[in-house]
Formats: sequence, structure tokens, C-alpha cells
Amino acid sequence: MTSQIIAMGGGGFSMEPDNSLLDQYILAQSVLNQPKICFLPTASGDAEAYVKRFYEAFDQHCCIPSHLSLSSPPCRNLDDFVLDKDIIYVGGGSTKTLLALWKERGLDQILTTAWKQGIVLAGLSAGSLCWYEEGITDSDQGSYSSIRGLGLLPGSHSPHYDDMDSGEYTYKPAYRKLVEEGELKQGVAADNGTALHYIGTDLYKVVSSRRNAFAYQVSRTEDGLLEKRLEPHFLGNEKKI
Repeated sequence: MTSQIIAMGGGGFSMEPDNSLLDQYILAQSVLNQPKICFLPTASGDAEAYVKRFYEAFDQHCCIPSHLSLSSPPCRNLDDFVLDKDIIYVGGGSTKTLLALWKERGLDQILTTAWKQGIVLAGLSAGSLCWYEEGITDSDQGSYSSIRGLGLLPGSHSPHYDDMDSGEYTYKPAYRKLVEEGELKQGVAADNGTALHYIGTDLYKVVSSRRNAFAYQVSRTEDGLLEKRLEPHFLGNEKKI
């Protein structure tokens, strides 16, 4: 089975409600005409409004949507529930909360098994960062720090690389500093509207839902920090599914 992860720096139904290109791309990676896609809203505290928006978005596509709220799980055996799906879609929120709850309920191991079995794993923000060895998070009340992920993908990651506040970048300088100081390994950063598609542990393709969204390889060299822009494939050039 081919292991796949689609890590979005930001985007999808929750950030681009009028632009479904990234969500359509995720659905298209399943070999089935009507894949079973399960939303994990753990990082948002299983917010009901977030779950509602997921169904409103995916009911419009050819798929079978469901969700898994750890605060009120649909069954005791989470293994059977999760491993029956074709796509797992992880929402944004607190990465620290997500990882802690997953570990407590054994969901980290279940998702690792799902990945090995060829179930497509996807997500944005916390749902993007969680798959890597490590990355940058703002889970601590707006301050940026490093965090360990599940380790399915090598290196580090920053989502929301083009986020700005009062005209200043937020994630970008913090991530660059952590890599330059050696607190984080070299890795890949993604703008909102950009998705990193991995097959196995190799970056297979970078895609975007808008033309001005990019990804970047960020590494530390003897001459200082090196940032290399990765040109994405713009999904708007393709016919809608």
C-alpha cells in the first residue's frame, strides 16, 4: 500500500470556504469514486461549529463524510472506526492539545497504522504540523516554540508561513530563527493555500489553491540560513472534480 500525507500550511474548507481546490485534491488521491473521509477536530476541542462546517463542505462532494470527536467517540474500538476510512482529515487548533489527547487515547499509534496501510492522511495547521518530526507552534498563547510531532515525516515544518499581523510576518521569522539556532531541524514551510503531498516520506508534489502561495525549504548552512522557494502546481489550471 502507498503511504500518503497531504500537509496544508492553511486552506481547505475552514480557511477558504469559497475555494475547494485543496479539498478536492485530497479527495482525488483516493482510488475510490466515493471515499470515506473522516474529520478529526481534536485540536479545536471538538468544536461543534467546526464539525458542522466540515459536513456542509464535504456533503457537496462525492464522498462519505464522518467525524471522530474524542470527547464523545462513536464507539469504544477506535481502531476499527479509523482503519475503515479512506481519508483522515485533521483540523487546526492547538497542536499540543491534539498530540496529548491522541497519545492518551492511543490514536497516535492508530494513525501510524492507517498511514502504513495506505489510508490518506491530510490536514491543515495543527493537522499539518502533527505528521512531522518537529515544528513550530503558537499553542502557548501566541508565543512561538518548537514541538515534537508524530515523526511520520522527516525534518521540521511551519504552517501559515505567510501569516501576517499588523503588516509583519508572524510564523516566518520565528521558524527561521529556530532553524538557524539549531533548535529545529531543516524542513519545509508552507503558505496558506499551499499543500505538501508526500508519498512515503518523500515530497512528491507541492500544490496550491491560489497563484501567490508557495512552499519553502529552510535549512542552516555554514554561510547562514538558506531559504529556497518551491514552485507549486496551481490547481486552478485543472478542471473541477
